[in-house]
Amino acid sequence: RLKKEALESCVAFGEALVDKMNTGVAAAYQNQKKLDQELKQLQSHTAEYSKIASQWMSMVDGFSQSLKEIGDVENWAKTIENDMQIVCKSLEFAYKGSNEASSLPSNS
Repeated sequence: RLKKEALESCVAFGEALVDKMNTGVAAAYQNQKKLDQELKQLQSHTAEYSKIASQWMSMVDGFSQSLKEIGDVENWAKTIENDMQIVCKSLEFAYKGSNEASSLPSNS
């Protein structure tokens, strides 16, 4: 009889131990499933943010290029302005020179 009770007690202990372990394993499995879902969500958000960052970089590059072109146009305009000033001064000099030459008495 004692042997039977000891055996039943061992079986009950084994079943309780297995149940307790299964509960822990089930909790670990549920936690792993949650982690997997959160990881997938994180990967999705990371890809989305990477795409947005890439778009921003393209926009910044375009803006930078536009600023460079504006600078090029401004430089071109300054060059044209300087050339026109040189032409104007040359014309003024030529006009003054021709007026002075025509006002001199001729030897004829």
